[in-house]
Amino acid sequence: MREIDIQNTPPATSTGHSSKGNQFKWPADGGWYKADHMGYESLAEIVVSHLLQQSEMAYSHVLYEPAVIHYDGHTLRGCFSENFLPENREIITLEKLFRQYTGTGLSATLAKIPDVADKIRRTVDTVVEITGLENFGVYLTAILEADAIFLNEDRHTNNIAVLYDAENDGYACCPLFDFGLALFSDTGWDFPLDACYKRIAPKPFACTFDEQMEAAEELYGTHLTCRWGSRQLEAAVQDLASLYTQPEIERVVRVLREQKRRYAAYFKE
Repeated sequence: MREIDIQNTPPATSTGHSSKGNQFKWPADGGWYKADHMGYESLAEIVVSHLLQQSEMAYSHVLYEPAVIHYDGHTLRGCFSENFLPENREIITLEKLFRQYTGTGLSATLAKIPDVADKIRRTVDTVVEITGLENFGVYLTAILEADAIFLNEDRHTNNIAVLYDAENDGYACCPLFDFGLALFSDTGWDFPLDACYKRIAPKPFACTFDEQMEAAEELYGTHLTCRWGSRQLEAAVQDLASLYTQPEIERVVRVLREQKRRYAAYFKE
């Protein structure tokens, strides 16, 4: 477990927008530290990233590890990830990409399209036209599949991005990132420890995880296979008891077991 003392270092200013605000975040040690903001976001990031390590899909993802952060007289629970951004590349969110090339942000564009499949198709076609990333539909589908399995409620249009290489004027798909609001991690507001599934809603294409995932799969196929079971799940949480309470860890384990049951077709052990 990492530990860092950044008492008087203000967090970095984020250019993205979350529907629930942004976690404190600091660049250090060749990567990024993030502190919990609404509940157990870092627990969610760590567990999801380690279980994605036990899964098969065509795209990489950011790997997180637990961290203790000392800031402004407080000791904060958090996580650390290596900097995945190659030299001479920048992250461009789809919200920014659409605004730059079409004059209208993606969220505003989607709001005018009633059909879920059309929202996804329009998004993919426009990204392909701008970037030349012919497999972007596959990439987006893998994201929506992971969001459904891990109950990530915050996949807004600033949480899907591409990488731009200014030197070669080319694009690449970004590693999957930002699962901090998965697994009912917002215990401070929306999902106290007795929360039920009925309150959660995904973004950005539909009101249910299954609706947007199934619409994407119908267009671009299925692209995520999970190969984790009880042993891998226990390994993912085993080092977190010193940071997180037993009820928090037990809920994450319980939710993941239920998700595995619900989405059994995506699992092969």
